[in-house]
Amino acid sequence: MDKDTKTVNVICIKWGDKYGSDYVNTLYSMVSRHLSRPFRFVCLTDQEEGIREEVEVKPIPKIGFDDFDQQKPWTKAHGWLKLTCFANPLYDLKGPTLFLDLDIVIVGSLDEFFEPEGEFLVIKEWDKSDATGNTSVFRFEAGAHEDALDYLKQNPEKATQPVRNEQEYITQFVDRQGKLSYWPAKWCRSFKRHCLRPFPLSFFQQPRIPEGAKVIIFHGKPHPDQALQGRSGKWYRKVLPTRWIAEYWR
Repeated sequence: MDKDTKTVNVICIKWGDKYGSDYVNTLYSMVSRHLSRPFRFVCLTDQEEGIREEVEVKPIPKIGFDDFDQQKPWTKAHGWLKLTCFANPLYDLKGPTLFLDLDIVIVGSLDEFFEPEGEFLVIKEWDKSDATGNTSVFRFEAGAHEDALDYLKQNPEKATQPVRNEQEYITQFVDRQGKLSYWPAKWCRSFKRHCLRPFPLSFFQQPRIPEGAKVIIFHGKPHPDQALQGRSGKWYRKVLPTRWIAEYWR
C-alpha cells in the first residue's frame, strides 16, 4: 500500500449521552495530528448535534436485527452496538478501517496501525488468557465480518450466552476463523494497568506514559477528563492530576 496516496478510514461510534460531541471532536483532532496519510473520519451516531464539520456523520447502521435497529437496552450495554460497524455495505466506505473508542488518548503516531498485514487486528485483552481482544482499537476491511452479524441475528441466545460483551463475541468469532491478530503489546496501553504508579508511589508521582505507547486506553474509570483532574472514580485508587493528558487530549 502506498501510504502517501491510499486513503484510509477512521471510524468511531456514539450513542446516547454517555459521551458528548466534544469527545468526537477531540478524537478527530488527535487523529488529525497523529495520522499522516489521507483519511476519512466517520462517526456513526444517533446524535449529531455539536460534531465538527470535518467529521462525516452517519446514522448507526441498521443491520436487520430488530434488537439492534431499535436499540433495545441490552444492545447499548457492554458495547454491543459497536458491532454495527460490520454492516455490509458500511455506507460507501472501502478498504482499511481503523475503529477507535471515544475515550482514548492518542500519544503517538497512528500510521503504523495501517502497516501490519491481517484481517482483524486488535489489542490483546490484558486480563484474559483466551483469545479475547480489547476493541478500543481495531482494524478491519470495511464490509468484512458481516458473517458475525448474521450469526448473531440467527442465533442471538446461543451467540451471546457464552460471552460477557461485544469484544469477547467478535474477537472469539474471528479467532475461530483464524483471522485474529494482535497489535504489538506496547502500542496500546491501559491507563489503569500501565500508567498508574504502584502503591504507595501513586500518592507522590503522577501517572506516566509507557515507553513506546501510541494509544492510552481508558476502560472503566477514570475517564480522561477525570484523570486530568486527579479523580480516579474509585475510592481505593489514587490518581494524581495527570498533566500530560491536557497536552494530547485536545
